[in-house]
Amino acid sequence: MSQENVGIKTPEFVSLQFQLAGLGSRTAAFIIDQLILMIVNILIVIAFFLFMNGSPDFMLMEINSLPLAITIILIFLINWGYFFAFEFFSGGRTIGKKIIGIRVIQENGHSLTLLSSFIRNLLRIIDSLPANYFLGLLMIFFHSKHKRIGDLVAGTIVVHERKAKRKKKLSAIEKEIEKRGLTKDDLIIEEWAKKSLGSKEWDIIRAYCNRFLQLPLEERSQLTAQLADILFLKLGIAVEGKNERELEDSILILYLILKDEWAFEL
Repeated sequence: MSQENVGIKTPEFVSLQFQLAGLGSRTAAFIIDQLILMIVNILIVIAFFLFMNGSPDFMLMEINSLPLAITIILIFLINWGYFFAFEFFSGGRTIGKKIIGIRVIQENGHSLTLLSSFIRNLLRIIDSLPANYFLGLLMIFFHSKHKRIGDLVAGTIVVHERKAKRKKKLSAIEKEIEKRGLTKDDLIIEEWAKKSLGSKEWDIIRAYCNRFLQLPLEERSQLTAQLADILFLKLGIAVEGKNERELEDSILILYLILKDEWAFEL
């Protein structure tokens, strides 16, 4: 099946082109994820039998209903929670999707939300009917945007990622960040905190960085302080005790971190 592209216009009137992930790439990613889960499930079952019997001689043991029920619930939660947690906390990518180079996003081009991730993965139960994800595979194959039922209800699509080509010429702000020796690793932000920043915060940070070198020093100082008060409160980062240069550096690093999330190239 030939690769297909879809164009999306964001609420900020930015046109984006995405290459849809078809049945082949999605199946390959799913198989990898299932192999990982199968290994985890086997380890859990072995641990259960060892806990119940104290030895690997499984045939002679007596099954206790409560530990068995707990084990079954644990396996269910891991198998469902794996996709939900990875897709939400890892930018729409499970381990399998990362390896294959695809990710889940919302139809408007934004990152996956908690609700859309929950709905999408809750409906895996329906997509897996009657067996071996037959209904889901059928939907992906015939739908114009390669959607399964979970994607239809959650308003999501699965797209290919392309690594951004290294630009021969860095932008002015990128040169400034490089000159200061700043990297994403210089600012540790919890995933839950990063998720509290949306498109509005990204637009503010991007506008700040685009004007950073053109602003008069006094105006830049005031804008830096105002922006730090807004952003760092949400991120749980203390503003007190930081000088102006440290605040600037923190915002520039935050720009690098959010750029991967909001300005990734597909």
